[in-house]
Amino acid sequence: MSSNARNVKPKVRENKKWGSIAAVTAIMAALVLAAAPSFLQSASAKITEEDTSCENRGGHEPGGQQPSCEGEGLTQNTENQNPAGHAPPGQNDDDDD
Repeated sequence: MSSNARNVKPKVRENKKWGSIAAVTAIMAALVLAAAPSFLQSASAKITEEDTSCENRGGHEPGGQQPSCEGEGLTQNTENQNPAGHAPPGQNDDDDD
């Protein structure tokens, strides 16, 4: 066997090795790009103003009016909430203080 025949096999193995590394890298990159939009969307929570209760002029809650007011002479109480229905800290400070 000549010395050239011995040198061919290691190069073929090396090319296969680099081909495998490139394939794995491409698969990993595709997985990261596919998952990226879900991570970006979960970071943005929209705070919305939600009706919580209703008061009459005397400061009492009339029966059957929860949570949104219907009729005149009533004051609508609201609260800022995130999509889970919780009031985030610092979002509902009273103006009366």
